[in-house]
Amino acid sequence: MRVIGIDPGLRNLGWGVIEMAGSRLSHIANGTIHSAGDELALRLVVLHAELTEVIARYTPDAAAVEQTFVNKDAVATLKLGQARGIALLVPAQAGLAVGEYAPNAVKKAVVGVGHADKTQVQHMVRHQLPGVQFDGPDAADALAIAICHAHHLQSSQRANAAMLGRSALAVSADQARIRRARS
Repeated sequence: MRVIGIDPGLRNLGWGVIEMAGSRLSHIANGTIHSAGDELALRLVVLHAELTEVIARYTPDAAAVEQTFVNKDAVATLKLGQARGIALLVPAQAGLAVGEYAPNAVKKAVVGVGHADKTQVQHMVRHQLPGVQFDGPDAADALAIAICHAHHLQSSQRANAAMLGRSALAVSADQARIRRARS
């Protein structure tokens, strides 16, 4: 299963694609979409077009986006939210389910500590994806988001398998009771 992680940003939107095969993760690609200029609408068009192209090229099966935190500058937060809207919209338009994760949840999934710094996160991403070369810090963050989502998907798959196993055991027990009742 391929997972794309997206680190939303109006000037620099990071993306990273990984492959998940069982518990093994491997790097497929990563990059940064740059939008420049003063006109917000045109910058959003660039983000939309280029992210659409990335998803078409790498055909992920699932997507994850980092949640926005509120900072002291309300205008900057609002603009970041608009870039985040593009980051949510494009995978949804491609028919992908989109997971959303708080920055601390991503850090905890990748490093084991929710308040890790960027250096620690990048170190652990390199550890989990040997040989990876980051396009930049936003792409590294996007790969961490993809890893976080992959871990979440793996946990969900294990839970579903366990539930199916319990259901099968319950059916077997019911069938045994029916056989005993018939005899």
